[in-house]
Amino acid sequence: MKHLVIIGTVFPEPNSTAAGKRMLQLIDFFQSEGFRISFLSAAAVSENSFNLNSQGIKTFSIKINDSHFERLIAELNPDLVIFDRFMTEEQFGWKVSEICPHAMKILDTEDLHFLRKAREMAYKQNRNCQENDLVNDIFKRETASVLRCDLSLIISEFEMDLLMNHFKIDQTILYYLPLFAEKTSPGRTFAERKNFVSIGNFLHEPNWQTILKLKKIWPQIRQKLPDSEIHIYGAYASEKALQLHQEKEGFLIKGRAQKKEEVFGNFRVLLAPIPFGAGIKGKLLESMEFGLPSVTSSIGAEGMKGNLDWNGFVCDDDFDFVEKSVQLYSDENLWTAKQKNGFAILENRFQKGAFISQFSRRLKEIENNLENHRNKNFLGQILQHHTLQSTKYLGKWIEEKNRY
Repeated sequence: MKHLVIIGTVFPEPNSTAAGKRMLQLIDFFQSEGFRISFLSAAAVSENSFNLNSQGIKTFSIKINDSHFERLIAELNPDLVIFDRFMTEEQFGWKVSEICPHAMKILDTEDLHFLRKAREMAYKQNRNCQENDLVNDIFKRETASVLRCDLSLIISEFEMDLLMNHFKIDQTILYYLPLFAEKTSPGRTFAERKNFVSIGNFLHEPNWQTILKLKKIWPQIRQKLPDSEIHIYGAYASEKALQLHQEKEGFLIKGRAQKKEEVFGNFRVLLAPIPFGAGIKGKLLESMEFGLPSVTSSIGAEGMKGNLDWNGFVCDDDFDFVEKSVQLYSDENLWTAKQKNGFAILENRFQKGAFISQFSRRLKEIENNLENHRNKNFLGQILQHHTLQSTKYLGKWIEEKNRY
């Protein structure tokens, strides 16, 4: 039985983040391919972490700049290693390459961090993101990780296009693999639903800025719909978030959603004026799954609908966002049509079955020609030699320093 080692940034929390849900989807795929799986992370297990042991997965706690990892990875001797985001590849990639040179290395980017950072910087400076913003320090680190790995999983078609056509990354080391989603029961009807909802992990900066934007525009929606409320759910609600709670204004901070089915199934419209970010937005996919139309920004909808119509409206202007939110909330025929759009997006673009067989074949192709695949990725070989040598000896210096 082949052995997969996943080195996680955190132990996955599928009910807190889209990244956690994504990780469980990858685990499900590799188990269906017959892999034995070990999950390693330098983060602590939290009360919200998924119980991986219940799925027959062995878990290990590891430390950065510690020789215990080297002994552990040699003992596990994996056939394949997945790095959960580029930071884990930076920290542990050279050790995997040195100790397990025949293990295929896959980077799961989750989303492109350099793209999110560039947009965040531009947003906070109250200007549009420019091409030069993209080539930041995170870009250099993240792209180096992509080049050092045998394959990088890209979650968004927009990001795939950016890497291939703008930054000229070889397509043979990239693979488009989005979040999977599929339609559930439509649930409650238009008349049986009421109020607006928004959801997102409060620790994630784009989500926090989305809430602040909602706080700004909500009074205009409330003025037109005086009996409506907006319920905002999310894990790890901070004190500053709780201070935004105003019952008289119908702006309600609810904290963690215990059952997403109830959240997405009871409300009439999801609002997500996401000002910056990257990747596929899990909240918007889940809203489609449960038949909940949404109003979001162009960045929110990025890479999701292809040539299809959105399951609501995409608005970047605040006035337009308010008008479309009120319209979608008030018009049953429009609402029903937009709900169907969401189901069409899921059916045509995010069904698991459309991706897993091709992904399986691609992995086997690389596995059967790993040396040749690596030799063609000559930039990766150069970075492997130079960058990781410096990382290696810096890590060893820190490890030695920590002894005293």
